[in-house]
Formats: sequence, C-alpha cells, structure tokens
Amino acid sequence: MDAVASPRKMPMLEMPQGQQAFAIVDRIYEASFAAELWPEVLAAASAISRSANGAIFVVSDHSPVRAITETHLQPLLDEFTKGDTWRFSESVKRMCAAQPASFVRVDNFITCEEIERDPVRKSTTAFGIGPHLCTAIPMPGGELVLFVFQRWLKDGSYDQAAIDLLNGLRPHLARAGLVAGRLGLERARTAVSILREIGLPAAIMSGSGRVLTANPLFEGMADVFLSTAYGGMAIADQTANALFQQAIAQNRDNRVVRSIPVAAIKGRPALVVQLLPLRRAAHDIFSGADILVVATTVGTGATVPSPNVLSGLFDLTPAEARLAVELASGHSVQEAAMEIGIAVKSARTYLERIFRKTETSRQSELVALLKSAWSFS
Repeated sequence: MDAVASPRKMPMLEMPQGQQAFAIVDRIYEASFAAELWPEVLAAASAISRSANGAIFVVSDHSPVRAITETHLQPLLDEFTKGDTWRFSESVKRMCAAQPASFVRVDNFITCEEIERDPVRKSTTAFGIGPHLCTAIPMPGGELVLFVFQRWLKDGSYDQAAIDLLNGLRPHLARAGLVAGRLGLERARTAVSILREIGLPAAIMSGSGRVLTANPLFEGMADVFLSTAYGGMAIADQTANALFQQAIAQNRDNRVVRSIPVAAIKGRPALVVQLLPLRRAAHDIFSGADILVVATTVGTGATVPSPNVLSGLFDLTPAEARLAVELASGHSVQEAAMEIGIAVKSARTYLERIFRKTETSRQSELVALLKSAWSFS
C-alpha cells in the first residue's frame, strides 16, 4: 500500500493550485483525442483534490463498459470491467440513474448495508479505498460518461473545497467526454479517423476561422452552416452566429471553449454547436488545426433546459443552473430565489455571473437564449 500511495512526481504539481487547474484543463482537451494521456490528467486532478485515484467510465446499452484510470489502479479496474460484476454494483446503478449534474458524494445515495454488499465497493475497500465522488454526463448518442474520484480510507471524506475544485473542471470534462466517449477511450490516429468515428457532424478549423476539412454529416447541414469568403463559415441562425464568430475571434489567445445553442426551425430540431480547442498532441493529430466544431441534435420534449444541460453548455455551477431553469420557466428573481431556497441577494449575484457566462445582459435576453437550448433528456 505504501508504494501505491507514494506521491506522484509531476511537473504541474509544483505549480500554485490555480495554475495547476489551468494546466489540467489544457491536458483534458489533449487527452480527449489521445486516450493514453488520461491517466496523467486524472492523476493531476486527483492530486489537487487529495484523491487516491480518478477514473472514467463510458456506459452504453450497445457496447461493453469502457473505462480508463490511473496506472496504479488499472489492474483493479480491468478486473471490475472484464465481467458483469459492475452491473451488480448499487453504486454504479444509483449513479447511472441519478446522473448527477455536479460531483456528488456517492455514499449519500446508498445505505451502509448496500455498501457492504456492493461487490465493487468490497474490492476497493480491500485495496484501501473509501469515499467516492461521481458525476455523470449524458451524451447525445445515448452513452453515459461517468467521472469518478476516490480517496484512501485513511484520508477521510471529501470536503466541499475538494468537490468545488473538481466541479470547476467538470465543464471541460463534459466537452472532452463528448469526443472520448465516441472514440471509445482510444487514440484516433488521424484527423480523418476522428471525424469518421465521432459519428456526429464535425469540422476542423484554423485559428483564423478557415474550414480545413469536414465529415459528410457536417457537409450535409448546408442549411445550418454557411460558407463565407476565404474558406470561412457562419451559422444561419443570427443569434447563434454572433456567438460563433465571437468565439472564433477570441481564439486568437488560443483559449476558445464554447457551446452554442441553435434554435429549432420547421423540419429541424434544436442543435448545440460545441467548439473544442485542439491542444498539444491533438494539435499534431489535426496537422496544426486549432478548433474542432461538433454539432449535436437535442431533444424537443421540453421548452426549458435541464440544469444538467445548462451546466455543460455554459459552465454554470449547479446553483447557477438551477436559478437559470427557474428564470427560464417564467419566474421572477424573487420567485426563483424562494423556489430554490436562497436569498434574493444571492440570486442576484448568481444572475450577474450567469449573464457573464452566457454573454447576455438582460433577463429577457437570457430566457430567450435558454429556451433555445432544449433538454437532452
């Protein structure tokens, strides 16, 4: 156990905590295309949250569970996933059912008796691992991506500060999970293979906004994506295009990350256009391209987005997302504050943050934007 729990020697861990988180974000987007880098990314996130281990699981009705973890626990994970043991785990079943929109303490969802019977928890406890954190990210294709972090029994429960740190990384994990889930947690060797295997309309662009290549699914959406001068691209929806062009312009500092809702029109459901930065190894895979653009169709069963969707779309915290849903449902700030049990002053503070994150300035403008981002569920 002592050898397993020895401190990780990673250059980024010598940085101040804020810089560490910033560096981890960069590596998250790199790992989404180069799966062999996930163990290092998970180890870095574990270090700043005082975790023993981090892992990713991709659960689907159409294929076996796929997973990757830090190197020191990969043998245990392989044992967990090679058979059907995981299907009998109450922890797994509860998290798949709850699909928490932020990192939560798994033990709050199961009883002590269930933990004692859980075959997976028995194995991890015997290995010296205790408390678990988990968040779940549903993907448009039906996959569910779970991010799990665990602590050594000797280190006790997760405090809120550690949970907040991981929640700060969650929006980036969600976007990277869109790609990683589709690629099966394996490296896609070329840009062509990525665009084919991702199974969603996708294109790659230079930092200046020039389209370098696109897959047939993307090319078939000529009513959504319009060609412009000098090989550029625009979105037909004016509101979405304003955000899209702003994101391209902001890419000059190589930090573009954006999710843009595109309202439904007759004959076409609502979409979300995701812009993912291509970092380091991913930049090499795509021969120097800077941005991956992916379009996902969203469901039309609701007129108000769920908190889970809003968290992923606009990097909202769970509290901000709940407030945004209440506002989109037609409630005033005072009514929304009462509904979710916070002070009106706090609600106004959250609203200012929501304005900044969604690039809106008025409540009516915010509500119109949110209603275009219909729920995935």
